[in-house]
Parts: sequence; structure tokens; C-alpha cells
Amino acid sequence: MSNHLAQTQSLYLRKHADNPIDWWYWCDEALEIAQRENKPIFLSIGYSSCHWCTVMEGEAFSDKAIANYLNTNFLPIKVDREERPDLDSIYMQALQMMTGQGGWPLNIFLTPQELIPFYGGTYFPVEPRYGRPGFLQVLQSIRRFYDVEKAKLETVTEEIMEALSSSTMLPQAATDSLTAQLLYQGIEANTGVIGANNLGRPSFPMIPYAALALQGSRLQFSSRYNRQELCQKRGEDLALGGIYDHVGGGFHRYTVDATWTVPHFEKMLYDNGLIMEYLANLWSAGVKEPAFKRAIALTVQWLQREMTAPNGYFYAAQDADNFTTPGEKEPEEGAFYVWNYRELEKILTSEELEELQEQFTITPDGNFEGKNVLQRRRGGVLSDNLKVTRDRLFAVRYGEGAEKIATFPPAKNNQEAKTRKWPGRIPPVTDTKMIVAWNSLMISGLGRAYGVFGDESYWELANCAAQFILEQQWVNGRFHRLNYDGEVAVLAQSEDYALFIKALLDLQSNKPTAINWLENAIQVQKEFDNLLWSDQGGYYNNAPDRSKDLLVQERSYIDNATPAANGVAIANLVRLALLTENLAYLERAEQGLKAFSVVLEKSPTACPSLLTALDWYRNATLVKASSEHLHELVSRYFPVTVYRVDNELPANIIGIVCEQLSCLEPAHSLEQLIAQIG
Repeated sequence: MSNHLAQTQSLYLRKHADNPIDWWYWCDEALEIAQRENKPIFLSIGYSSCHWCTVMEGEAFSDKAIANYLNTNFLPIKVDREERPDLDSIYMQALQMMTGQGGWPLNIFLTPQELIPFYGGTYFPVEPRYGRPGFLQVLQSIRRFYDVEKAKLETVTEEIMEALSSSTMLPQAATDSLTAQLLYQGIEANTGVIGANNLGRPSFPMIPYAALALQGSRLQFSSRYNRQELCQKRGEDLALGGIYDHVGGGFHRYTVDATWTVPHFEKMLYDNGLIMEYLANLWSAGVKEPAFKRAIALTVQWLQREMTAPNGYFYAAQDADNFTTPGEKEPEEGAFYVWNYRELEKILTSEELEELQEQFTITPDGNFEGKNVLQRRRGGVLSDNLKVTRDRLFAVRYGEGAEKIATFPPAKNNQEAKTRKWPGRIPPVTDTKMIVAWNSLMISGLGRAYGVFGDESYWELANCAAQFILEQQWVNGRFHRLNYDGEVAVLAQSEDYALFIKALLDLQSNKPTAINWLENAIQVQKEFDNLLWSDQGGYYNNAPDRSKDLLVQERSYIDNATPAANGVAIANLVRLALLTENLAYLERAEQGLKAFSVVLEKSPTACPSLLTALDWYRNATLVKASSEHLHELVSRYFPVTVYRVDNELPANIIGIVCEQLSCLEPAHSLEQLIAQIG
């Protein structure tokens, strides 16, 4: 018998619909039951493509003894973190306070009245292993603690609540805090993050850090690092490493090793958008590595083939795991992507296999559980023979060659994956929901790739997704975060506003003649300011009228896999000030930066996006020129520059460069204009 999750829209929640646990989704009714029956809440947060979330669903959450105890003694609630990042942020912060680390699945116990956490963890096995206690024993201990240790429970919850409340209070900044030295120190610290030796730890893209280092490479100040070299190395790790799918295109979430070899195989839309923008910027900054251009091109093909809905928006993610046969009970990690050496011997001629081995890390023993993840040995242009080899491998995976498959239908759940007759391998499940923030990151990536490479297909994809959001995501005058097959859900949060406004401005920046994108950005910014701006500076994660179920109101500034909302939002304000000549935007940007300036000074590696915004605030440049001359500039790397078409300039003037609140002498040649910007 299904539980309360059966009728939800979230793929992640529906994956748990047939668990013996009587799961609720987060709602007033569930919270009221917990209060009335005095049951501590077991809150479990994850997402559909999370590997260890899938493991725990098949183990502890499917165990009848655990379910019986949990149903009797707790009120179990499941939350999709991609639907409610505001809830996830608060309770993840609490978990890190309690244990010193975090991750998903996020499993945490709350008091039923105040919703304050008092114990938590991540993955719990059924029986004790991996140095972790068995989940039933954890539940029994927690319930005993809740019933017996009332004084200690009160002390713990008071400490957690005080810490959470304190985290939202930012110190007052000095009036002259936004200095060039603060910017340089922040760039230096964040460059150190991407320059650090992983020492055997997993490798993550860390694009907000790499993007800041690249942006800072144009600035002259004393540094321990060769920023350009480190940024190029990060691009090569991404485009050549096993984190990139060299057959199908698209980037996996991260690698489990320090050598960028074996990925955790899920593919997230946000990673791919961020990496696409970064690689395009590297190319425009003069790093003309052919692998970057190839990685972008094949990622766009993957996006068109597997991740684009018929009405133009982009799907959220693809799982790390997939079934190898329809009869399997549980999917296998990475099976869709890896290659057995004997299989390669059958697919390829000996000459083709030899050339593949010369360019990629292919061995009989493999590099992942006896199989091979493709990783390039070096950069450069791949031969035509290797392009044929790639097409053969593609055909094994998908059933036909890449040129013959324009679209590949998603497996929307495990049942579809196992019952549809696939011409090649059974693919991973695709989470087909539309998330505004993640779509916005991909729109920005595509927009920049168009600006650098001029491929119209990149522009069309970005244009269609942006248009879909503008036309479909407003209901009753409010912007919404999600779309499930045409059904809008969940009010937009600060990251949705900030990243969508950035996407609109990026479209205008990479095609300055398309002024409608600026007009739309101004309208969305107006709603953002009215609903989420804090009088203390910066933006709340969501609107106050939708925050009744939250312990605290946060203003996110810490970058994770995606850039934090406030860093992006403040940079947007500077760009809008230049493009509209409305200084109210600049005043708001200054207030926001001052609100976070102590964070910038004390914890710069927590907030590279805020430092990016500080760079915009201190060094932003406006270029006014004809559309013809602006076209010459767009493909170059001028990271804190905006462009405005001005066809009324005198015939002998190419353009005008304005920095902050003053303009330079008119430029009479393109070379002079470029020199002034640089």
C-alpha cells in the first residue's frame, strides 16, 4: 500500500511511495499531527539522482522492522531538497553544527512543536557497518532520549536555535570596507582553493572558485599563484578527465578520486551550465584548447538529445545508477557509461582499439570495478578515426550513431527504464522537472558559448528556455520555481530570481541588440526587490509571507556547487545600474556588499560569488558602440563589462568606455577601444 508520497509530483518523493514507512511530505497537516501526538519528526532530505539516497531507500527505508518502529514512534517526513532548498539549507547547517560534516541523504530529528533539530546524520545502514550504527538502534536511542532526557533535550535545542539565529546576524561593516585590498585578498584565497592538492579526496568542479580566479587573472597584484595557469589546469581536468562523458557528452557531478578519473555518475543540469560558461570564458581569455570546444559542443548535443523538453525547458538531472537488465531489482552505478575491455575488443578493430588506448586510459584491468571510464591522456584535436570510434561506442550505448539520434526519450522512473524496449543499454532515470535556477545557469552557459563561438543552435536553445520561463512561471502575479510537465509549483526563491536575472542579462550581453532581455530583467528585478530584499542589505532566501515554517530567515551567501544567491544578485544590480543609468541599483549593490563585508574579510573562501560582485562594484565598465563594433567585442574576455548599442555616435567615433561614474575619451579605433576596456 502506498504512503502519502504516491500523489506528489517530485520524482524523489515518489521513489519512496511504496516504502513500508508511512512517509508524509512537508505540509501543515503532517506538522499538526506530530504536535498533537507528541511525536518527534524524522525529517529525511535528498534528491532523485543522489546515489546514497537511492541506497538508503533500498535498504533501511524498505526494512519492515525499521518501518514499524519509525511509524509508531516518529512522524516521518520526506523532502526533495531541489523543491525546498530553504528547508535544506537550515537543517544542513544544523547538521554541520552537530556533527562537523554534512551531505545527502540528510536525516535529522526535530522537536514536534518548534521544529528544532536535536540529532542528525547522513547515510544509516540497516546493520552496523562502515563505522556507522544500524538505523533501528539509532531510532530506539533517539526515542529514548526524547522521552527520558528532557532537560538535556531542552539544552541541546536551545543551543542549536541560538546558533542558527546567530548565523543570520551579520556584523556591522566599516564605511570604507569595500577596498581593492579586500578584493585582492579574496581572489588570492579562492585561487588557493582550486590550486590545493586534493590529497586523495574527491574532485569537484568548484566553478564559482575557478571563475573568480579566472576573472581575477586580469588584475595586477602580488600573488603566490599563476592564476591563468591554474584556471587552464581546471579546464583541462574537466574536459579531459573521466568527469566528462567522452561518448555522450555532458559532465558528471564529481570524481571520487583526486585524479579526475572515476566519477560519481549522476549528471546535474547546474554543473553542466556552470562548466559550459567557464570553458567558453577560458577560450575567450585566449586558452584555445580544442578539448574545451569539443566538450561544449558534445554537451550541447547531450542537452538537445536527452535534457530538453518538447516545449523548450531543460530537465533537472540524470541518475548515477541504471539497470543492466530489466529483471534487476536494483540499478548499478555507472553501468550506462563504462566499458569492459573484452566488450571493446568485440566492438572495435585491433587498430581502432590501439588508437583509443593511445589517447585514452583503456586497460584490460580497467579503472573502475574491472571496467573502464574513458579519460583522455592529453589535449589537442582527436583524429577522424577516433571520431568514428566514438560513434561506434555511442551506437552500443544508444542503439544508433550520434548523427541519427536527434532526441532520446527520457526514462522518467524505474518502471519505464525496465519496461521500455531500449535499442541499446538501459539508460539512467531522468528527473524531468524544470527548476528555474538550474535552467538559468544553463541559459547563461549557452549564451556565453554563443557569444564566444557564434553557433546559432546554442542561442536558440537558450532563447527557448528563457522564453518558456517568462511565459509559464508566473501564476497570480508571483514567480514560481518549478514546473512539472506544465504544472507550476513552489514559489521562486532568491536563487531563482538572482540566476534568472543573470541569465537574462547574459543573453543581452552576448547579443547586445536583443534589448528585450534587459527589459525583462528589469521587471523581474523589481519583483525580487519588492518581495525578498532585506532592510539590513541583501536578499532573503524566500519571501516573508512564505516563511512561516522556517526556523530562521536566511540570506544565503555561501557558495556550494552553485553560486550563492546574494553574490549573483549584487553583481546583477551593478550591471543593471550601468545599463539603465539608474543609480538606485548601485546604491542597493553597495548596501548589500557592506552587509556581507565582514564575511568577505573573515571567510573569503566561503563566498567567491560575493567577491565576484565586489569586482563588478569596483571595476565595472560600460561600452557604448554600434552593434557592428560590439559584435567584435562580445567574443573577447572582458568579465566585468556590459555593452549598450548606441547607433547615434559621430561617424569618426568607434565607441565610448565608461568606468564607474566617469567616461574615457571617445575611441577612434577598435584597437583604442579594446585597450581602454583592458
